[in-house]
Amino acid sequence: MDYQISSTTEYLQHAGEKLAHDEFADEMSEFSDCKNFDIDDILDLAGGAKDAIERHRSEDHNVDIKNAKIINYRPEKEEEHAEAGTSSSQLWDLLYWRDVQKTACVFGATLSLLISLSLLSIISVCSYIALTLLSVTICFRIYRGVTDALQKSENAHPFKLYLEQNVLLPADVIHKHDDILLKYINATFNELKHLFLVEDLIDSLKFAVLLWVLTYVGSVFNGLTLLIIGDVAAFTCPILYEKHKMQIDHYYGLVKDNLQDVLKKIQAKIHGIKNKDE
Repeated sequence: MDYQISSTTEYLQHAGEKLAHDEFADEMSEFSDCKNFDIDDILDLAGGAKDAIERHRSEDHNVDIKNAKIINYRPEKEEEHAEAGTSSSQLWDLLYWRDVQKTACVFGATLSLLISLSLLSIISVCSYIALTLLSVTICFRIYRGVTDALQKSENAHPFKLYLEQNVLLPADVIHKHDDILLKYINATFNELKHLFLVEDLIDSLKFAVLLWVLTYVGSVFNGLTLLIIGDVAAFTCPILYEKHKMQIDHYYGLVKDNLQDVLKKIQAKIHGIKNKDE
């Protein structure tokens, strides 16, 4: 009898270390208040403590499962946001000339390519670029071979490091960009349908004015000239805006207010014509 009571008491003490503080306090208060108790009361108390432990473990298991789902879900979202933020920050660093050497290389390469395309055909430009690159690699390969022969040394291939690299595009990256491209294509088609089918008269009129302006732009500039102007503007306007932000914002606000006044007058006239027709 005494042995059973002592073993049951040890079990309760061990259970108290795993139970929540409130549950264990209630169980032990009931146990301490009982002066006259028998073995059945002690066994019932032990059974209740065991049920509380199992319930506590099941709750902890459910919480662990939820936390695991959250942990597995968050890194994917955080990784996508991190990639988008990284690519956006790199682009803005280029446009704002944070790294002068890197920006100068990119700007010079793109501008040279566009100017070359405006003077020569795209076939000639691609052929000259490929021929220049091939000439450099062949000359470097011959130079290394001659120096190795004179020094009587057997060195590895000069481009061994690049030859061993895997240049295959991963399938997940291709699918990711395909999904993004498909999203923009569908959005473009929906917008064109909205404009050409005159779902909103004001938006269609704005688009018609834009097309009318582009006809005059096209008569003066061709596509490559516009790309050259856009490339120069992309690498000059952000840095100029950063240096003269207050003056540009002031004049932009004036132009914007005038355009809004003109649009409001046009909308008022259009609504007045609609009301007369009705």
